[in-house]
Amino acid sequence: MPRPSRLQRAAAGDRDDNKKTGAADRMLMRGLIAAAALAVGVAASAALMLDLGNAGRRLGMLDPEDSRDTLALKPLSLGNPSAAATLRTRWPEELQNGVVDALPPSFQYVLRVGHGDTLGGLLIDAGVPGTEAEAAIRALAKHYNPRRIRNGQEITVVFEPPSPGTADAQSPTPGRFLGLTIEPEYDTAVEVMRAAGGGFAANMIAKTLTRAMARAAGEIDSSLYIAGRKAGLPHGILAELIRAFSWDVDFQRDVREGDGFEVMYDRAFDDKGREAHAGPIRFAALTLSGKRHAIYLHTTADGDTDYFDAAGRSARKALMRTPIDGARLSSGFGKRMHPILGYTKVHRGVDFAAPSGTPIYAAGSGTVVQAGPNGAYGNYLRIRHNGEYSTAYAHLRAFAQGVRAGKRVTQGQIVGYVGTTGRSTGPHLHYEILVNGAQTNPMKVRMPSGRALAGVEIKRFEAARARIENQYAALPEARLVEARD
Repeated sequence: MPRPSRLQRAAAGDRDDNKKTGAADRMLMRGLIAAAALAVGVAASAALMLDLGNAGRRLGMLDPEDSRDTLALKPLSLGNPSAAATLRTRWPEELQNGVVDALPPSFQYVLRVGHGDTLGGLLIDAGVPGTEAEAAIRALAKHYNPRRIRNGQEITVVFEPPSPGTADAQSPTPGRFLGLTIEPEYDTAVEVMRAAGGGFAANMIAKTLTRAMARAAGEIDSSLYIAGRKAGLPHGILAELIRAFSWDVDFQRDVREGDGFEVMYDRAFDDKGREAHAGPIRFAALTLSGKRHAIYLHTTADGDTDYFDAAGRSARKALMRTPIDGARLSSGFGKRMHPILGYTKVHRGVDFAAPSGTPIYAAGSGTVVQAGPNGAYGNYLRIRHNGEYSTAYAHLRAFAQGVRAGKRVTQGQIVGYVGTTGRSTGPHLHYEILVNGAQTNPMKVRMPSGRALAGVEIKRFEAARARIENQYAALPEARLVEARD
């Protein structure tokens, strides 16, 4: 006997619960489940949420407010705003004894990806035959790598309704599998549907988005993060703001109470007016100890997009002081009591405490000159950036794929992962900057500057900077911006 699908198991759980309700409640539940399985519209359907990533994994519906505990119907647009505008939904009042008069051409389920889920497993659990799931994934792979699905991502799966003889509210089994839709990015979707000649075909669809600028500003009384959230900045914009200034600003020491920030960034909205994306930052400024530091996003004539200060100097330096995100400086440069050896010894780098497996980035572009075990350093990586500067990374758990001696790496590329190999008391990154072969304090070394615009390019930048400043001045005050994540 075939193993029941998750839909059928969930429905069975609903039947057990219904035994505790009155006759009227049972009739209402049957009617609503039947409505979910048999909703109408050429492109309209019941959006049946299977939260497959959570331990509870139960049958539920998406209402217009995304309530997980409410049964309701939702239209299917598959990335086509013009089709969505014409949709009509048949509501439960039109049911006769729990069965609709006419079956809809299709209905959809929305699958939510959980930890460890694969696309094939999700489709099969939703009732898609294995061979059809494989064929649909092959078609999808022409536009999107199915291995890149991520936790929390939603996948819309489309079915024909069950035949009238099997349209039983007690067993909401889907009909023939018609296709799926997945959104790789906020502005694109990939639609996989049955082809006329058999099999499946995939199409990349560009979403219709409305774009606008947003402005935020505030005074820092405890931290930049808290001040930014109060001003309505999304998490992603705050992270970008910190990264953009991290070349010159030590956020643990340089930011004080009474300092301030300003930022202008893009916002994108879908056809229903919901925010689909925030970013990039077009302009930002930090006022630290009374001095204002402004940066502007600018694309040069050769296609390089970066942040530049008011004088046209790149905000990005040739090297990063901290090649790791979210880490705590646990040991500085200089003499210290060695935690393992038990005597005073010069610490010729800085340590950043972070969980094992945290990504480590190349502090600058260059060539890997060493990647492997190195005594007390454990797994050790060294990158030569030019004739003067090199950086070293120690105690790594592992190196990133393809990172080995002789290979070129680019600034910000993941080159390894935090570990505790070698002489180490816990997971951390030991980081060194070497100037002409000598180990130097990364927190104090004068960083080599990045690109400086000149000639015709500086004139282009000055005109772009003036436009950005005028845009910022014309936007409403920051308090009108609402944070959405």
